[in-house]
Amino acid sequence: MNSIAFLLPVAIGVAAVFLGFFLWAARSGQFDDLDDPPQRILKDDE
Repeated sequence: MNSIAFLLPVAIGVAAVFLGFFLWAARSGQFDDLDDPPQRILKDDE
């Protein structure tokens, strides 16, 4: 029971950190253009 009382807040804290990183990335525009980068590698840059 002692380990659950320690690990549960740690797990919630880690999840909160990753949620914060995801929200930061979404607000900064990291997921705006998902179609162009895979197609850009196929185009020739001459």
